[in-house]
Amino acid sequence: MPVTAFVVDALLFDMDGTLVDSTAGVVGAWELFREKYPTIDVHNILSSAHGIRTVDNLRSHCGIQDTDELEREAQRFEEAIVSTSKEGGRQGIIRLPGVADALVQIAAARHHPNPVWAICTSATRTYALSALRIAGIPVPDVFVAAEDVKKGKPFPDPYLLGAKQCGVKAKNCVVFEDAPSGIRSGNEAGCKTVALLTTHSRTQLEQAKPDFIVKDLSKVTLKLLEKGVEVIVHEDY
Repeated sequence: MPVTAFVVDALLFDMDGTLVDSTAGVVGAWELFREKYPTIDVHNILSSAHGIRTVDNLRSHCGIQDTDELEREAQRFEEAIVSTSKEGGRQGIIRLPGVADALVQIAAARHHPNPVWAICTSATRTYALSALRIAGIPVPDVFVAAEDVKKGKPFPDPYLLGAKQCGVKAKNCVVFEDAPSGIRSGNEAGCKTVALLTTHSRTQLEQAKPDFIVKDLSKVTLKLLEKGVEVIVHEDY
């Protein structure tokens, strides 16, 4: 198992599929939306929509074009993720393996004036804060949500903004992602990218060309330095 160590100025984390598993609620939300939009193919959506902003998914799959309607439906969808996540015996929104151990090493360095990690998510701020609270994950001062950028993943905007708000250059950051669209976003921003095998197959991740592929954050060791963070990646093959 190859081990690689490097130092970065900041860590940029995706949320869903990287820090938390909200699959149960996402499935429930799409099933709820199928009542209003009966032509949607939930199975197809679940295989392709992960890592993309809700407004973009609703525009593509439900045909909603009106801006105000998109915002209302996006809010309803993300509220449904939370409300349906435990229905019918579903597991709810949970913290993924390795997250607690990884974040405990850097938790104290999440505040201004010199934060060394951020969350850059395709979710709206309201939903993301709810999901993090449910999963017991601390919220960093640098927190980029769907409404903070004009173009979401796979465009580089979320990670460029995250690096900027951390006060560092994107080329000196590493992105942790589970979705091909997010990996491409990190690559386009000029960051190193670590892909997690939590929601997609190795083949799907390889097509996005990450620098590293690991099972989950249990395969990553973080060490806070006087300046920056040491990252040790235990790659899976």
